[in-house]
Amino acid sequence: MSQNKSAHEALGGRPTVRSINGMVAAAHPLAANAGADILRKGGNAFDAVAATAAALNVVEPFMSGLAGAGGATFFLAADSTVKTIDFIPPVPAGFDVNQVDKAKTESGSNASVTPGNLAGWHALQSRYGRMNFDEVLQPAIRLAQDGFPVSSFFVAMTRGSIGRIKDPEWQRVFRVEQDWQTGQVLQLSDLAATLEQIAAEGINCLYGGALGEKLVSRIQSDGGSIGMADLEAVSPIWEPSISATYRNRQVNVLPPPQESFQVLLSLQILEAFDFESRGLLSADHLDLVFRAIRIAAGVRIQNNQKEISDIDALLTNVDELVARADDAEPIVGPTENWASGGPFDRSALKEHTTSMSVADKEGNLVCLTNSLGSPYGSGVMIPGTGIVMNNFLNWGDLDPTSPNVLTAGQRVAMCMAPSITTQNGQGILALGTPGSYGILQTTVQAMVGYFDYDLELQDAINMPRARMQDGAEVQIENRVSDSVRKTLESRGHRITVLPAYSWATGGMQAVSRDPDSGALAGAADNRRDGAAIPA
Repeated sequence: MSQNKSAHEALGGRPTVRSINGMVAAAHPLAANAGADILRKGGNAFDAVAATAAALNVVEPFMSGLAGAGGATFFLAADSTVKTIDFIPPVPAGFDVNQVDKAKTESGSNASVTPGNLAGWHALQSRYGRMNFDEVLQPAIRLAQDGFPVSSFFVAMTRGSIGRIKDPEWQRVFRVEQDWQTGQVLQLSDLAATLEQIAAEGINCLYGGALGEKLVSRIQSDGGSIGMADLEAVSPIWEPSISATYRNRQVNVLPPPQESFQVLLSLQILEAFDFESRGLLSADHLDLVFRAIRIAAGVRIQNNQKEISDIDALLTNVDELVARADDAEPIVGPTENWASGGPFDRSALKEHTTSMSVADKEGNLVCLTNSLGSPYGSGVMIPGTGIVMNNFLNWGDLDPTSPNVLTAGQRVAMCMAPSITTQNGQGILALGTPGSYGILQTTVQAMVGYFDYDLELQDAINMPRARMQDGAEVQIENRVSDSVRKTLESRGHRITVLPAYSWATGGMQAVSRDPDSGALAGAADNRRDGAAIPA
């Protein structure tokens, strides 16, 4: 399609950031600058992404941290390959699904998988980076020591967590007695000391050393299942990506057990259709995309925990799915978790993650997504460390008939989808977003804007988005016109209107690379505090 020149102003007017020396797009400007500063000092994309992730632990402590988990997809310029690393540890060995209820997997000491983020950041950086790991932790250490002014987003997340989190250590560190106001400075001295300890002693101080002992002691004192053996066993998994062709490009995401194949399946359905006659943000455009996403979600839910060969077969046999997308009959069903006929799980605690995209001048691209699960994870903070535990077990099921039933030692299926797109053997796009199961939806929406409507990268991210919920509900930002919303309702979508830029539809970050010139473009979502910072 021809460049959509008129879209920029209509879609928010925020410019795409450009550079030739490197680019970091992250959910907070101080974190993005931490990564960009590492690039300026001679580090590469792998050094920068570790620095960015560590800094986000400080400035967005409700979204990610040392005791979270995640994964990354990356393009390695040296050999023109796409690879992935999964650092979501399995269900702890001592976990007993018969001893918990849903509330205990949402909050408290039995809600966590073993911390994987630190191991993942370190593995990626130590294998492919140029700097020492202690060097890339320094920006995060300085931010934690010196403090930083909190944003309105921080205030909203922290205020919203006070009623849920009863842990006295968390209440002390985040000063629940005070009425947080935007711009107040928060210092995290305990976290600074922990990061300094890791920089001095290495990551094994958590994975088997004194820091790990503190963590296990706190968790087990309250009936949690994580033990020292779980920490010592943590080992990120290096795997080939899975991919699908879309508009003569290869889109790559994490392989199973991660659930990101839903993105590929949606794109494979859409590949059969032409958007040329479907105006940008028209009912025809949105209806088709929503239908493809909802179909793909249903297939994903029924095929979690399958082998890669099974997923490859799903991606290559889409004729029936294409026909269903084109038959005009309403599509109603689950988009979130597996359900056996009962009410859908509509937990409000599944929306909080962070994603970052990084490029360097050598052509390396990294998209990394990590999370604590819910805001401030399980709500458990390890005393004196600044470490907040995750609640990743909230994404598993307790029903023994579910494909995602929580089983000790089994890898956890999560809905993260950090993506790398290549064309003619070169990395051209790193794009990722938070948003729970919405990740698998909004990634597709942005890619259609970018690849089919030829939008600027920032405009593709700013474009109005929607979050499909179980049943027929579509939560859609109010920048979509009333007439389009009414037409969508007439086609079977149950429309709920969101604010103009709602974080319910994610907080996307992306970096693109021109394969001819090497020019880089960075974009960060208006829906959160994100920024794209050039090196």
